[in-house]
Amino acid sequence: MRILGKGRVQQEAIDELEALPQNNPLRTKAIDLLLNLKTTLEFNQNIDEEDRNLIMRLLPIYEQKLAEVKQEGIQEGIQEGIQEGIQEGIKAERRNVIENLLRVRFGSLDAELRVITEALLALSPEEFTPLLLQLSKEELLDRFL
Repeated sequence: MRILGKGRVQQEAIDELEALPQNNPLRTKAIDLLLNLKTTLEFNQNIDEEDRNLIMRLLPIYEQKLAEVKQEGIQEGIQEGIQEGIQEGIKAERRNVIENLLRVRFGSLDAELRVITEALLALSPEEFTPLLLQLSKEELLDRFL
């Protein structure tokens, strides 16, 4: 509430808020509210000198919050990228296994066998391995084409 005050009281309240630890929930909520206040003040047509000073005082807090949010977004993006990379690696390895099994069984990997590779990739290794080891080329083509 003191932040909504004026002058020295307001400045001290902002200083105390900034001094709170980064992970303090009170700090996080208060900063969110202050940033809303800053935005509201900026859109106000009749800004007095005190409000301008408050906006300037809140600017570093706003920039810090923006940097934190940006960093969180970067971290989330990195995690998503890692997960996508792992999934792509697993898929590439499965494709390699399927193609190798087809080559071993049938001598080469012709166009027809390449086409069924995609369908086989949708199966788990437990499902596609017995099929590749037991079914003839014609049976595989009939089943997956």
